[in-house]
Amino acid sequence: MPIKIPNQLPATSTLTQENIFVMTETRAITQDIRPLQILLLNLMPTKADTETQLARVLGNTPLQIEMELIAPVGHVSKNTPQEHMLAFYKSFDEVRERTFDGLVITGAPVENLPFEEVDYWPELCKIMEWSKTHVHSTLHICWGAQAGLYYHYGIPKRALPEKLFGVFRHTVEDPNFILFRGFDDQFEVPHSRHTTVDREDIEAVPQLKVLASSPEAGVYAVKTDGSRQIFLMGHAEYDRDTLKREYERDVSTGTAIQLPKHYFPGDDPSQTPKVTWRSCANLLYSNWLNYNVYQTSPYDIRDIQYGKRTEDI
Repeated sequence: MPIKIPNQLPATSTLTQENIFVMTETRAITQDIRPLQILLLNLMPTKADTETQLARVLGNTPLQIEMELIAPVGHVSKNTPQEHMLAFYKSFDEVRERTFDGLVITGAPVENLPFEEVDYWPELCKIMEWSKTHVHSTLHICWGAQAGLYYHYGIPKRALPEKLFGVFRHTVEDPNFILFRGFDDQFEVPHSRHTTVDREDIEAVPQLKVLASSPEAGVYAVKTDGSRQIFLMGHAEYDRDTLKREYERDVSTGTAIQLPKHYFPGDDPSQTPKVTWRSCANLLYSNWLNYNVYQTSPYDIRDIQYGKRTEDI
């Protein structure tokens, strides 16, 4: 089944070329089906890239998805044209009376700031609090995961001695974890961050469970009891050249940056990176949508407001 996105969203042409089944709003109104309502809170600077990356992995499933986009109103994007924001993004106030099957909170390039100094932190706190009663399952990515763990459970982020940058191997800690059903014992995920969350801090919270981790990159995936909240520390949705473009950007501006680890063949930045995480990304998001959203979300989406859940996984 397809992912439904706005008619003119740039991701539409890219995904169509990749044979991802995309349904525009115009066609969707003729379909007699209740699609999953997924809200994307996009905090990344290059919003069109992130829209495409997440639409790609969310659309690779037999389920019909209806994706809506929001961004903080208190922050002006410097890297995305205002026309794009006005055409495709809503404010939180425009959706706060609704309920959603799933919410994705992306990362953001603000890791070196204390949470409270991020200009949209108060609005993000309102959204995270709202998600507890209006969203069936919330997926937090990278800085979004750190922000969620801090807001909901008081877990601090900690500065790394150097940027964690590259593609790292992770281990599934229990083959029975449903989010990782069908995974091999080990899988790879890109990371690009200056901060981390310590495993000891996570394990001190009884409601939290570590699902996967890496000797180099630390904890990768965490869930709450019932999987209403999931926290992913890396970027399985990244494109082949996302880390390459980030590296080249920093080199061109004179910013100190090391080569991304385990990424360029032979550590040669002139070589085309090999994608070793795409199957992981597709299976991870398919599992989340299937097991943590679709199979347990109320038939009447309005029931989410009252905390109804057919089964905790």
